[in-house]
Amino acid sequence: MDARENGAALARAASVISDTSRATILLILLDGRAWTATELAAQAGIARSTASEHLHVLVDSGLVVERRAGRHRYLSLADARAAALVESLSLSTVAPPPKPSLRAIAADRALREARSCYDHLAGAAGVAMLGALEARELIGPGPGLTSAGERWCAELGLDFESAARSRRPFVRRCLDWTERRDHLAGGLGAALFERFLELGWLARGPVPRAVRVTGPGRAELQARLGLFE
Repeated sequence: MDARENGAALARAASVISDTSRATILLILLDGRAWTATELAAQAGIARSTASEHLHVLVDSGLVVERRAGRHRYLSLADARAAALVESLSLSTVAPPPKPSLRAIAADRALREARSCYDHLAGAAGVAMLGALEARELIGPGPGLTSAGERWCAELGLDFESAARSRRPFVRRCLDWTERRDHLAGGLGAALFERFLELGWLARGPVPRAVRVTGPGRAELQARLGLFE
């Protein structure tokens, strides 16, 4: 693809995302889960019919995929590349000050502490986890685990070899939009996030994308990575 074709593709993506309602839907879908059109409409504060129109555009663009289960239609981000595009664009924007309500302040605090970034952990907890993995030399400066890191993952019951065989980068550093430092993305970041949810160390929070560290999770992550000391 030459520069002109790249420019045309970029212009098409920008046109799709430039609408406020569509941008809001994409940010909601960054939590990595599948949503119905009705749920997305309610969360975005728009009519169901309006949401359907926007979702049609997003599906046609390739940023969002649709899956059917019985009578229900579920929508999610197409893949990690689509999520990375949305997340990177959010880094370049300046949001207006949050509404001075207790609910808005609590939601903002929850997202800053720990949240999902499509399929991996972000926020202060995600940044701290990457720092601990690097400090303990479980991952090196390159794209993989160290020998100590492989043993650490095996103790977690993590199938890191399957994640490493994926076509996506295994270890990728992703700039965190609240902390302005890197958190762990890629196949390893996704595998750890899924495993922590399975173990009950992380749980979904009260607002979309928010994640909370449970009591057992706090104890385990402190013991295994020195977090929350």
